[in-house]
Amino acid sequence: MLGLALVLIVLPASVFLLVKFAKADGDFTLLSRGPPKREEIEDKVVWITGASRGIGEDLAKQFAGLGARLILSARNVAELERVKGELSGKNAPHGVEILPLDLASTEESLCEAVKKAESFFSGAGVDYMVHNAAYERPKSRALDVTTEGLQATFQVNVMGTITLTRLLAPFMLERKRGHFIVMSSAAGKNPAPGQAVYAATKFALGGYFHTLRSELCQNGIKVTVICPGPIDTSRSSGATEPQQSTLSENRVSSERCARLSIIAATHGLKEAWISKQPVLLVMYLAQYAPSVAFWLLDKIGAKRIEAAANKKSTYSWNLILGKNKSA
Repeated sequence: MLGLALVLIVLPASVFLLVKFAKADGDFTLLSRGPPKREEIEDKVVWITGASRGIGEDLAKQFAGLGARLILSARNVAELERVKGELSGKNAPHGVEILPLDLASTEESLCEAVKKAESFFSGAGVDYMVHNAAYERPKSRALDVTTEGLQATFQVNVMGTITLTRLLAPFMLERKRGHFIVMSSAAGKNPAPGQAVYAATKFALGGYFHTLRSELCQNGIKVTVICPGPIDTSRSSGATEPQQSTLSENRVSSERCARLSIIAATHGLKEAWISKQPVLLVMYLAQYAPSVAFWLLDKIGAKRIEAAANKKSTYSWNLILGKNKSA
């Protein structure tokens, strides 16, 4: 009787969890948290790089809705002005400042940018630094990457981001508070065929920022690393054209990604995964059964390169199941 009772309890619970996992768009720890904590954001200064479109733009809008004071950075000044215009007045009552920034510029230029950011809002200083800017080239084989492409991707995604952090952190340490939110990628948790260099930069960010947190957490510095899978940014007002294969891929909207990222940060999570299936499954396998994940990715690696070359879905179940339908 005891065995039967256990089966009747465990089986429905297992089915429930499997169904919930199949429909999930983030890791279970993240999804178990409540809404963003407004008290963690209101009146705080939030500096967002890559804020001119996509996830960065949606982060700006949602942070503004929570009462943050915003500093928006990107290379495209016109797009920053557009975002600021949409946030003006009641949509951003605490204020928005624009700070044009190119992460590939010199350390001296980045130092000047940090000093300027610290001077905004009567010198209140930056409370949240959201590293969202990133550079990604079209998918290609690892051996086809040029030296130029390698250097350009690392300069923005790694060198510029880390330099900006190194220059800003002393100000945070002096105030004994500060929070870095790092928009990494699912490609920073497991191999990503066709994105070798991009994945390498995101692995580098994970290593650096998790180490930074362990060194500075006793001094009031927090770090949250966000690992999104495929994100649909086609509805962003800054998007110039819809993303290819969005309809055939199970993408998380950029608005939802921004909300989950803010939830992760305001609830003090050190890392959060944001993705639908099958990428979320691969991330769990890479974390808890890496040998299985590597076997699976080896199986689909060449097919993913081929799919990218033929402008087909690169995040589809079809790659795993052996099919190769057009996106």
